[in-house]
Order: sequence, then structure tokens, then C-alpha cells
Amino acid sequence: MLAAIPLLILPFALYNLAMIGMFGGTAGLNAEMLSLSMLSGATWTMRFSDLLIVVALMLLFVELLKATRTSSRALMDHLLSMVLFIAFLVEFLLLAPAATQLFFILMTISFIDVIAGFAVSMRSAGRDVSIGL
Repeated sequence: MLAAIPLLILPFALYNLAMIGMFGGTAGLNAEMLSLSMLSGATWTMRFSDLLIVVALMLLFVELLKATRTSSRALMDHLLSMVLFIAFLVEFLLLAPAATQLFFILMTISFIDVIAGFAVSMRSAGRDVSIGL
């Protein structure tokens, strides 16, 4: 049952924790995490919000790998991913602190998870069906 929980709930939970005041609030999401001097002389900075997007993209990749399973858990995984996307959408539309570019990008990543998960599952399920040819 634990394997059916969508991994994208982690960025969702982190953002919600920031909305209630942890990590310095939503303004704390723009805190600089890392700063490097490049050979060109420019300074490259990584903010907490950028790191959250990178983590969400890595979790999306794992979610797509999970979508290739053809088991009864896969259906529950898709259902919970859809519920998570709906939670993203409701918060984006109704809560002022969630109306940010970062939250929109996280919501879009969740939407891609839902659509790609269903598409990959349908494609892999089609290969499992034999018609007796």
C-alpha cells in the first residue's frame, strides 16, 4: 500500500509546510541555498524553490517508472496521483499563498504525472493482452 502513495506528495507537503510558516514562510522558499562563481565570471545561485522543482522532476521520473507496472497497485497509484493533482488545483485556485509560479510549476508536474501515468499504463497494458493470434 505504501508503494501506491505518489512521491510528488513530498514537494506538495514541503510547500504546504512553508505556507503555514515553516522555512520562513513562502518568502523563505526564495532563500539562497548555493552560490557558485562560474568560469565566465557570472554567479550561479540555487534557491530553495529551484531545488524543490529539481526534486519534483526527479520524483516525476520515478513516478513514470512506477507507471510501467501492471499490477492492482498501479490503479491505486493513478487514483492517488489524480487526487494529489486535484489538491494542487484546489489550493492554487483558493489559497493566496499558493498562487505563485513555483506552486504552478509543481501543479503542472503533478498534471504531467497523471496524464503520463495513464498513457504509459494503457500502453503497457495493451502489450499484456493477447488476442490469440
